[in-house]
Amino acid sequence: MNEFFITTTTSLGLIALAEMGDKTQLVCMTLAARHRALPVWLGAVAAFVVLNLLAVVFGATVAHWLPEWSVSTAVAVLFALFAYRALQEADGDEQVVEERDGRSVFLSTALLIFVAEFGDKTQLAVAGLAGIHQALPVWLGATLGLILATTLGVVAGKTVLQRLPKKLIHHLSAAFFLLLALMAAWHALATL
Repeated sequence: MNEFFITTTTSLGLIALAEMGDKTQLVCMTLAARHRALPVWLGAVAAFVVLNLLAVVFGATVAHWLPEWSVSTAVAVLFALFAYRALQEADGDEQVVEERDGRSVFLSTALLIFVAEFGDKTQLAVAGLAGIHQALPVWLGATLGLILATTLGVVAGKTVLQRLPKKLIHHLSAAFFLLLALMAAWHALATL
């Protein structure tokens, strides 16, 4: 049970931090500014539940067929790339995503989040974590992390982003990914 808790909280922290200031959080903030917050939040949560399930199944399946050291090495490389990308995003411009007309807020949000996050760094991180840890706590922690980030975006995102520069948020995310890359690399070396 201790390993379950540690994996859940690690996944939650990693994914929540990675999503802070990300396009998905900004999309939820923008939609919530124009519509009622609850359907926006529920649409995002529904998309994250499905996306994380797909990522965990993929990660656990790949890990079943490959040696442990190769999965850990791939995870280390992915996390290092995510750290690099977060540093690049610190200097980039955020995209504004427009909501499609004629759809319910819930379905529009779910579809928009699903498309925006499919293959995104957090989904790949969830797949990587599921490759080296138990699938259920990874899914639970990652989903709770995304829900936390979405809730902050919907409820208090504007206030947080006005007080904390996006550049700082991206730098913190990069540092965390780099730390995880080093830990995964260490695990890969230990399993050789």
